[in-house]
Amino acid sequence: MNNNGSNNQLEQIAQTALTPMGFEVLEVQVQNLGGQPIVLVRIDRLDEQPVTVDDLTKASRAAEAEFDRVDPIAGEYRLEFESPGAKRPLTRARHFERMLGLKARVRGEGQAFTAPIVAVDGELISFDVAGERITLRAGSFQANLAEFPDRHR
Repeated sequence: MNNNGSNNQLEQIAQTALTPMGFEVLEVQVQNLGGQPIVLVRIDRLDEQPVTVDDLTKASRAAEAEFDRVDPIAGEYRLEFESPGAKRPLTRARHFERMLGLKARVRGEGQAFTAPIVAVDGELISFDVAGERITLRAGSFQANLAEFPDRHR
């Protein structure tokens, strides 16, 4: 392949390597710092336990082999792995369920706000925006956690 590698393609490569190991690929970003691309893969555990340094090492080794096999990016690049962290991406309904009551930063579908997640009904996610309930379909907008939970969720 050896082209510039779209984020969807890179995400698929990471998922192929990591899903069988019990990891979920939350996000793949390509950053270009100093001329060398960095492929940043943000992962979570499917069992919803905290991601450990050992998990990041295992995920990195497994994905590295798959990225080498597919060769999605021309030239040299660096592959990096992170746990979800404080700005956790929320992409699926279950992500919002885990963070119910916490604030999310939402962009898309003509919306841009930061508000608490108040309900999840199937794929419909509801937020309390200044007293008004706004409901959006999971996957149709971008969201990140805007408030760090006091304990692991």
